[in-house]
Amino acid sequence: MRDQFLLDPGLVFLNHGSYGACPSPVLEAWQGWQRELERNPVEFLGRRSAALLRTARERAAAAFGAQADDLVFVPNATTGVATMARSWPLAPGDEVLGTDHEYGACEAAWQVACRERGAGYRRVEVPLPFDPDAFAGRVLAAADGRTRVIFVSHVTSTTALVFPLAGLVARARALGIAVVVDGAHVPGQLPLDLDALGADAYTGNFHKWLCAPRGSAFLHVRRDVQPLVHAPVVSWGYVADAAGAGHTGFDAYTGRTLLERRLQWQGTRDVTPWLALPSALDFWAAHDAPRLRAESRVRALALMHRVGRRNGLAPIAPDDCFGQMVPVPVRCTDAEALRRRLFEHHRIEVPVTTHGAHAFVRVSVMPYTRDDELDALELALAAERV
Repeated sequence: MRDQFLLDPGLVFLNHGSYGACPSPVLEAWQGWQRELERNPVEFLGRRSAALLRTARERAAAAFGAQADDLVFVPNATTGVATMARSWPLAPGDEVLGTDHEYGACEAAWQVACRERGAGYRRVEVPLPFDPDAFAGRVLAAADGRTRVIFVSHVTSTTALVFPLAGLVARARALGIAVVVDGAHVPGQLPLDLDALGADAYTGNFHKWLCAPRGSAFLHVRRDVQPLVHAPVVSWGYVADAAGAGHTGFDAYTGRTLLERRLQWQGTRDVTPWLALPSALDFWAAHDAPRLRAESRVRALALMHRVGRRNGLAPIAPDDCFGQMVPVPVRCTDAEALRRRLFEHHRIEVPVTTHGAHAFVRVSVMPYTRDDELDALELALAAERV
């Protein structure tokens, strides 16, 4: 599938997980929407965009087990997390729990929101090697009467772990604790059924593993939580508050949910990345995505185990805790220096991450990834003696 992407042929690209990469058919669809917008921006944005976005949201909802009225588009998962952190009604003395594997930018959103309201943010250590069976119990054991929200990744950024969330969400809900999920790496990499999971809020990127244009992501919010949610930018969605939205989550004046009305229109911006989402879904449907995901995952795990056998470092979790993105353990005291050498000396684009005393080469394997590229990384790591 490499010829479907515009990636530099002289580059070993094993970092799809950071920003994604868009295939040519999806780029063409996106650019088609941009050209159509430019023919009459007033008509497109002022009179057509709401219906077009509704159609795209319906496709997204159908793909990920949700109702369109419970899902709204955001530019990225960081915005989705920040929206929930700013919106949650924290009071002095309240507490938000996160794990020590959370993405720094999203963790910062909760830390700032807590600091401004006199609440606390606390990390729960999830030790390595990772024990998936102990995960939910370990997080919930740290909760107490002050805990209002558990903030957790579905797939962690640094360690590439797939956290088992179903048990955590169900048990937290029984205790009256909300769960907000950072699912940045999930759409397009793992199966996702939002309604079945039942988290209070879940945000994920379309531009990573689904290969939609950058600037496309979603925020899904349970219907009973939606009245709490406020947009980062106050705009026209707040003008009609007196028209009947109240605390019901539904605006009788416009016929839209409160979530859609507040968050969808926040001033003039490019809506075309979201409109190209159906093209990304169509692209993977035409290429048998479940089979390709499974094959890519098998190759990623095989690489992780091959390198581990050579350098004597065991994986940090069982195989079923990983998707197409795996943390290959390496011996390294300067992660940035190793990343730089891999790029400058071997032309390999791949992140080197750390967690405590552990260092990893975080490898993303996509259907366009060739076996000789994985071999090149393996040889480079041997040459670097890591």
